[in-house]
Amino acid sequence: MGCEGSSFESSPEMERFLCERLLDPTHPISERFRALFSLRNLRGPAPRDALIRGTRDSSNLLAHEAAFALGQMQDAEAIPALVAVLKDLSLHPIVRHEAAEALGAIGLESNIPLLEESLATDPAREVQETCELALRRIKEQNSMTSADSEPPSKSSPFFSVDPAMPSKLNSSIDQLRETLLNEEESMYERYAALFALRNVGEDAAVSAIIASLGAKSALLRHEVAYVLGQLQNKAASDTLSEVLKNMNEHPMVRHEAAEALGSIADSKSIALLEEFAKDPEPIVSQSCEVALSMLEYERSGKSFEYLFLQTPQVQ
Repeated sequence: MGCEGSSFESSPEMERFLCERLLDPTHPISERFRALFSLRNLRGPAPRDALIRGTRDSSNLLAHEAAFALGQMQDAEAIPALVAVLKDLSLHPIVRHEAAEALGAIGLESNIPLLEESLATDPAREVQETCELALRRIKEQNSMTSADSEPPSKSSPFFSVDPAMPSKLNSSIDQLRETLLNEEESMYERYAALFALRNVGEDAAVSAIIASLGAKSALLRHEVAYVLGQLQNKAASDTLSEVLKNMNEHPMVRHEAAEALGSIADSKSIALLEEFAKDPEPIVSQSCEVALSMLEYERSGKSFEYLFLQTPQVQ
């Protein structure tokens, strides 16, 4: 989940340029993503409104990333637009899912009945599961009254607002692995185990995360692929490659596998990204295009963002 929404001073001219670039479909998707990552670091009505408009873009990949950005910014002013996206069944499930996750990241109790409604009525399983996660996250966040409790938004060493709090640190890797792989366990507990294993980061923890790519839930598989991209561990390369090559896999999972391979960035991964930049599924092909562009900027020593704070991670 990318960097937190840190405020950043920019000129009105730069803001206008970024907003226009984000929303202009004549530009390559990679350039529009550069604008999106920069806007995520800004505050105020113009960046927020541009991202809100972005959630309705014809590119489902960009639309879902715009919703994700609004959640990472934790901007309560975006709630009505995110609710409208969540309720619009004409939108791709990956976009509705991201709107639900963003509402959970913002974390207001007033979002609870809205998420409960979509949990009961949305036809897409991945959206239902996201609503379930978001509801649990909001309830856990609001139950934390201890003065020394760490706020959920600060709990990730990867500067992300995660959709679940990591499991308690006194859980062993074996216990966390068992929870993550347990198909009878609640989605929230499996996510919590996933993030705890990510934060441990040892070989045994990474092995457990890789094993969970065989989970039944497409939502969980997509988050696992995303976490492997955060970890940038080359041990995951072969498994992620198989996910990307699997044309029967859910596009949201293949998309995350592509982004993760871009983060790992070995020669085999790059060749695969170049091959699947021609994939017939736009969510996948555009993910490969963005990942390759990010790598190109990184290798040239330049920032992929127009306004650089820290390296963004795609959701």
